Amino acid sequence: MAGVVDAVVNELANLGWHGLQAVNMRLPETPSRSPEWAPGPLLKTRERTMPPLGWPRETDSLCPRCVVETRQAILRGERDLADLVHGHIGEVKARIAEEDGRLLIRKTCPNHGTFEDLLSIDPEFSRIIESRYPGRDFRTLGDELIHRHGTSSIKYGRGAVLTIDLTNRCNMMCNPCFMDANQVGYVHELTLDEIKEILDASISFKPRRQMSVQFSGGEPTMSPHFLEACRYAKEVGYYSVQAATNGLRFALEPEFAFAAKEAGFDMAYFQFDGVSNDANKHRHISNLFDVKLKAIEAMHAAGIDITPVTTVVNGVNDTQVGPLLDFLLANSDKMGGISFQPVSFTGRDEDITDEDRRRQRYTISHMAHEMQRYYDGKIDAYRDWYPLGAMGGFTALADHLRALNGPDQPTFGGLCCSCHPNCGSSVLLVSNRRTKVWSPITQFFDMERFMKDIAVIVDTGRGKKLTLTQVALSFLRNFDGRKAPSGMTLVEFLKLFNGKMGGSVMGSKEREQEWTSLWVGGMWFQDLWTYDFRRTEMCVIPYATQEGEISFCAYNTGIGWRQIVENMHMVARTKDWFETRGRHKIYAGDRPMDVAGVRKLPVVDDTPHTVLGAHVTSSS
Repeated sequence: MAGVVDAVVNELANLGWHGLQAVNMRLPETPSRSPEWAPGPLLKTRERTMPPLGWPRETDSLCPRCVVETRQAILRGERDLADLVHGHIGEVKARIAEEDGRLLIRKTCPNHGTFEDLLSIDPEFSRIIESRYPGRDFRTLGDELIHRHGTSSIKYGRGAVLTIDLTNRCNMMCNPCFMDANQVGYVHELTLDEIKEILDASISFKPRRQMSVQFSGGEPTMSPHFLEACRYAKEVGYYSVQAATNGLRFALEPEFAFAAKEAGFDMAYFQFDGVSNDANKHRHISNLFDVKLKAIEAMHAAGIDITPVTTVVNGVNDTQVGPLLDFLLANSDKMGGISFQPVSFTGRDEDITDEDRRRQRYTISHMAHEMQRYYDGKIDAYRDWYPLGAMGGFTALADHLRALNGPDQPTFGGLCCSCHPNCGSSVLLVSNRRTKVWSPITQFFDMERFMKDIAVIVDTGRGKKLTLTQVALSFLRNFDGRKAPSGMTLVEFLKLFNGKMGGSVMGSKEREQEWTSLWVGGMWFQDLWTYDFRRTEMCVIPYATQEGEISFCAYNTGIGWRQIVENMHMVARTKDWFETRGRHKIYAGDRPMDVAGVRKLPVVDDTPHTVLGAHVTSSS
């Protein structure tokens, strides 16, 4: 009977939608509003620009050898930094094309020869992902002092995750590591004043959007300013503060989790590579999985959200993709999603051999097909995966609704993840925390048609009541209760959607009860072999530094701005730091961590003196 009712409601909503649009589409579009945070009127669909997509296509890339040589020459003082900004050093043309059922990138340097790498094992998957991309966000305005890094400069949008490295010190010795932490011979650590200046600068240009401020490192919880940095990010106006953390400090000192939560820390972007100690052995702590479980317990008790993040290396931990998602589903009361990051050969791995690189290369297309295999088709590689930038459609709707509030509208636009479709893709799931029933949202909800409906709603730009009426009709016509998991009703699903829209659909945001939505993402950062400048200029994970904001990939891979910025602003040689501040504890050597006891870890300040504790075990 319920199935019959669902079918009738669905059909009536469909008729209502088409009837309303028969009138709506004949009326002139309402001009877009111009909120204070935006560089101009809110964008219509046709006004959004697109990067070159499809293949074969040509793009701008880098020679993996020239870049390293140039960077090293700059660090030795043999070349000027201006050569890097204005000289296009190491830049080469690259061709992206389908060959033998794979998508490849190939480029030739006149000095170092030809380089080739794999972008996708399934061109059809990649084609579908690109076809679902809705277009770029605003072009940036007033950012000349922030984005000043030549061809590495970000040109579009505001980004989604503002990353700030608080310190390059770390309490682990991992492989892979973007930073090559503990190995570079110097300490780069921000003062509190520098952190505040960077955050202040982040809201100095348009579009001024909400972002999640991510403190990173090294291990950010080792910074003496971690708690105050969290507080200040909230004072600036950002609603979400997260940290890319290994979680060891929370396992060692559970009370620190409560202090962090009180300071404004919302979410741990939590290094998590597998569901056993053996699956984490490449991190060189023999009981690391057990330690991770203690960290999860401590953070959850303090009310901190947790998103496990896993670097996936072919032949190392690629078999953990399915078990890790199982772990998320079993712990959906503690976690809101999981981020898989196919390996990027940079930092500690930049000198990898061609043979090892080809053997260990893992792409998002690998992951999509592995999930389809592991779950016997329940997650479909073609139906369920969308580019991360597809969520920009929902942001456009939220921005439109908030702009209708007149003087009461927010001073920030909505968070907008408008990255290049080759940067990442995701699946959205619903899960019942009590029964553990789950399914992809796209199993019972026509996401592709809903996004097209949103485009119509936003482009026509009607008032709030008519906009919400259209959203309701679209929801009803695209929701198929007959295909939904047991207990997932239209009302429950609307509550979840409203929550993800920040309460802009139903007027307020309710706390999730039994049902939750889970984000299963794949974020593939570039390295010197896969580098594409069209992705760099659309980056949504800018690194905020003393030298402005730099694309994640240009900072960590590509040109390798990290080494240059850190050398420019190092605070001490590691040897000198150890002599004045003491050595911090590094857990490594394939030995277990002792986490049985709970001890107080005091926070150190900027004054050079030795303080035992806070990861300091000796003064020599």
